[in-house]
Amino acid sequence: MRSVGADAGEITPKRVANTAPVERKTLKEAVTAPGSLAYAGARPLDAGRAGTVTRLPAEGRKVRLGGALYWIDDRPVVLLRGRVPVWRAFKSGMGDGPDVRQLERSLRALGHFTGTPDAHFDWYTTAAILRWQRAIGVRRTGSIERGRIVFAPGDVRVARTVARLGDQVTAGTTVIELSGLDKIVTAELKPANQAVAKARGKVTINLPGGKETTGTVSKVGAPRQRVDNGEKTIVVPVTVALDHPAVAGPLQQVSVSVDFPTASREDVLTVPVAALIALPGDGYGVEVVRDAATTRTVTVRTGLFAGGFVEVSGAGLAEGQEVVVPTL
Repeated sequence: MRSVGADAGEITPKRVANTAPVERKTLKEAVTAPGSLAYAGARPLDAGRAGTVTRLPAEGRKVRLGGALYWIDDRPVVLLRGRVPVWRAFKSGMGDGPDVRQLERSLRALGHFTGTPDAHFDWYTTAAILRWQRAIGVRRTGSIERGRIVFAPGDVRVARTVARLGDQVTAGTTVIELSGLDKIVTAELKPANQAVAKARGKVTINLPGGKETTGTVSKVGAPRQRVDNGEKTIVVPVTVALDHPAVAGPLQQVSVSVDFPTASREDVLTVPVAALIALPGDGYGVEVVRDAATTRTVTVRTGLFAGGFVEVSGAGLAEGQEVVVPTL
């Protein structure tokens, strides 16, 4: 440690033990919140009709437009594109509706519908269904029973299989659980810190194993109550999209932490906070190493404190110098 009563600039004989470099870097002050990494949009998928489960997909499988989600009575339940859920059968004479339009759009994307998609079920729709049924190897009827297709806005991932092969299911029985294809982080902020989360704001995500990556805030939810071991707390849910999903690798359903920046200083000189020493009267200094046996105390002005480092400036201080860091 620095000699008691030494003035800034004084050269002090000593045995230098633990040191750290003066580094030029960007400092970021942040509020850290707990979070979890998982695939987005997890939800159960219920059977649309009664029957026997004869085939199930592998967990983690991606299902795209026209792909089979599972099989009932040895017939596939097929994924098509749309936001309106299936609520009726598709057949000649049915009423117009947006569900007809999204059926026709899906069949056109699969190469079976040759007309212009609209809300009306007509001969073009029937012909497209016949071609589609032939392509997937089921009986050709020109109509689609309720429970034989599922509409979703995009491609999906099989998160979990709930039913087992041979199960007798009824309409409304959960067969599998689906999710989106993208992983997201859901963090929980204290209400007092809600202001640090802004839509499209950048954050740092701390992953298991010491890895970190960046993310972008996609949604800030309304405060809600959470109950842990009987204790009620109010939290603000924040959804974060990963900027570089590959960094997360196979990780899913794991705990992470999220750093929401509150202040930053770019391209500044920094030292570990532990390197600061209090000078007589007021202010701070650091002990700059001259050689193996002596140090020189330099008065510094401090700026931002963040991540165990502090922004410093002062005459006689330069990048690359070594400063004494006391061993605790």
